[in-house]
Amino acid sequence: MIEAAEWGLYVHVPFCAKKCYYCDFNSYTLDRAAVVRYLDALAREAALYSARWSGAARPFDTLFIGGGTPTCLAAKELRRLIQIVRDHFELRADAEITCEANPGSSNVEKYAALREAGVNRLSIGFQSLDDALLARLGRTHTAQEAVASFHAARAAGFDNVNIDLMFALPGQDRAAWRRTLEETLALEPEHLSCYSLIVEEGTPFGDAYARGRLTLPGEDEELAMFEEAIARAQEAGYEHYEISNFARPGYASRHNTLYWRVEPYLGLGPGAHGFVEGVRYSNVKLPGEYARRLEAGESPVAWSAPVSPDEAMDDVMIFGLRMLAGVERERFRRRFGVDVAQVYPEELARLEAAGLIEVTEERVRLTRRGLPLGNQVFAAFLRTAG
Repeated sequence: MIEAAEWGLYVHVPFCAKKCYYCDFNSYTLDRAAVVRYLDALAREAALYSARWSGAARPFDTLFIGGGTPTCLAAKELRRLIQIVRDHFELRADAEITCEANPGSSNVEKYAALREAGVNRLSIGFQSLDDALLARLGRTHTAQEAVASFHAARAAGFDNVNIDLMFALPGQDRAAWRRTLEETLALEPEHLSCYSLIVEEGTPFGDAYARGRLTLPGEDEELAMFEEAIARAQEAGYEHYEISNFARPGYASRHNTLYWRVEPYLGLGPGAHGFVEGVRYSNVKLPGEYARRLEAGESPVAWSAPVSPDEAMDDVMIFGLRMLAGVERERFRRRFGVDVAQVYPEELARLEAAGLIEVTEERVRLTRRGLPLGNQVFAAFLRTAG
C-alpha cells in the first residue's frame, strides 16, 4: 500500500427514501430486499480487498459512510454495515468515523445504534431551515425536524456533528439565507458545510432549468450569500479552512482533508470511487449489477486507470488549493521531487499577477479575491485534461 499521511475508507450506500430534485448522486429508491442483497455484496467486496492485502495494509485513519442516505437503512442494517467493515479492515483507535444522515430518516434510536457501533461523527443534511425552500428542493423533512434531528444526535452522545447547508436556491434571497445561517449556528455544531446549488443535467432541476422554468439568484446575489456565510461563521468562532467548509478548532474533517491532499482511499459499494496504489477506479453504479458481479465472484470495478506523475501533480494543486492553507511547497517537493514553481512557473505568475493566488516560500494559496473564482484558478493547473 502507498505510504501517506492518512488514508481512508469510503462506503457508499446507494439508497434514499426519495430522490431530491437537484440530486445526481448514485442513489435509488429504498427497497428492503435490495438492501439485504447490497449488504451481502458489500461483505463480498470487503473480503476481496482483505484477502488481497492479507494484513499488509496499515490501519485506516478514517471511515466515511455516505450516499444516498445511509440513515434510510434500519438500525440493524447500519450495525451490520459497520460490522462488515470491522470484520475485514482495521481502523485506528482514534479513527474518524463519519456517517451521513438525513433528518427525515433519523431518530435517537438510529443515532444510538451508530454511536454504539463506533461512529463518532455525524454529517446531517439540513440544506435549509426554510420549509418552503425544503419543499422546493424535494426534501422529505421540515425545518423543525432538522433541528430535532440535531438534538437527537446530541442525546445519542455525538459531540462531533457537521451540518450541511445549501445556498443560491430557487426563490432564496439573502434575508432567507441569513436566517438559516443564524438558526444553524445557534445550535453550535462543530462543523458547517455551505455549498451553492449546482444544477446538474438529468435531474428535475436540470430539466426545469433547460425549459426556463427554474429561476435562480444571480451571480452577485450568490456571491453575497457566500460572503455572508464566511462572515457569520467566522464571527461565531469557526475557522474557514476550505472553500465550503468551516470548523471549530480541532474539528476539521479528516476524511475530506484526505481527499483534498490526494491521499489514498478505498471506495466500497455501487458507484464508489477509490484511489489506491497509484490507481484511480470506480465501481459499477447499479446496485443490482454490483451485487450480480460479486455473487459471480467477479470484480465490481467498472473502470480503473493509473495516475501519472503529471496527473498527480495537477490533482494536488487543484484539490489542495481548495483549502485556505493551500498547497505546502515542502510537502509537494517530498512527494514529487520538484518544486511547484518549477512545474507551473507561468500559471503561478499569471494567477499571482491577477491577485487570485498568493505565492510564498512556504505555500501557494487562494487570496480572498480568488476564493469565489476558485474554478478559474483550478482550471489553470489542469494540464492533463483529456
